[in-house]
Amino acid sequence: MTTPLIEVSGIGKTHGSVIALDDVSTVVNAGEVTCVLGDNGAGKSTLIKVLAGVHRHDRGVLRVQGEETTFSSPRDALDRGIATVYQDLAVVPLMSVWRNFWLGSEPVVGFGPLKFLDRRRAREVTRTALAEMGIDLRDVEQPVGTLSGGERQCVAIARAVHFGAKVLILDEPTAALGVKQAGVVLKYVAQARDRGLGVVLITHNPHHAYPVGDRFLLLKRGRSLGSHDKADISVEELTRQMAGGAELEALEHELRGDAIG
Repeated sequence: MTTPLIEVSGIGKTHGSVIALDDVSTVVNAGEVTCVLGDNGAGKSTLIKVLAGVHRHDRGVLRVQGEETTFSSPRDALDRGIATVYQDLAVVPLMSVWRNFWLGSEPVVGFGPLKFLDRRRAREVTRTALAEMGIDLRDVEQPVGTLSGGERQCVAIARAVHFGAKVLILDEPTAALGVKQAGVVLKYVAQARDRGLGVVLITHNPHHAYPVGDRFLLLKRGRSLGSHDKADISVEELTRQMAGGAELEALEHELRGDAIG
């Protein structure tokens, strides 16, 4: 067995008197997609912020490639190869695709104080990196704000891959997208997985998670409803658990009893 890229065991996080996470465990392996599912308030955001170095966990153990770790900042997590793409993408809409691709890490030419942005290299590398991910944009000079939501997500994924991410955390990448655009993003999620990255896909949609997922962690009110390998759960059962199948059945019986009464 290879060492997981990330392993969380009994992770917990409390904000004042509010328990945001309690006893959550899962693993992220190279070349696999771990899907974290749950409705709003389930604890998904808190979990990814622990993995991304935004929050420190209060309880449990976080291991990165077998080493017990507590991140002090998002920079600390990024230095360990963990890149997070949030829903807002952290892009500048009026800047070009290539400027957004390099944002904060621009290549330069020259020496000492006489350094200049290497525009030619930046454009060429951006075009090549996108093409290697199978992303075909009309022009890397166009403002990133002119791209569709799915295209912007794909640029963010390609950027993380290019800068050496070992783990890619995607926060609800298909939440605001139509069926076709969601399918495009999921294709690039699969490509990142196939390139050997460990992917954490946060979503509330089991029909988006199941086609690309290898492992499914279900959260509800900060607690785990279970962690399942793909071979052990069907999309129908995943959907039923997500929807609170047992609670819905109990409610249906209760309503039927009231109707009869």
